[in-house]
Amino acid sequence: MQKKVKVKPNSKQQKIEQQPDGSLIVHLKSPPVDGKANEELIKLLAEEYSVPKSYIRIKLGSSSRQKLVEIDTDV
Repeated sequence: MQKKVKVKPNSKQQKIEQQPDGSLIVHLKSPPVDGKANEELIKLLAEEYSVPKSYIRIKLGSSSRQKLVEIDTDV
């Protein structure tokens, strides 16, 4: 499955907000430096969808706040 994700780094708390169109807004504590925010995003999505971290890939936007994330849910 593919999800459009808008990332908000440097937030006070981690949370995932589901939007009516199916996209996600993800609040991350990590700063967008050296891939730390992307690592935290993958970890958070893995917990949310109960899949290993290796099942999640950032297809587009690895250096942008707007991302396209692919989640392999065929565990």
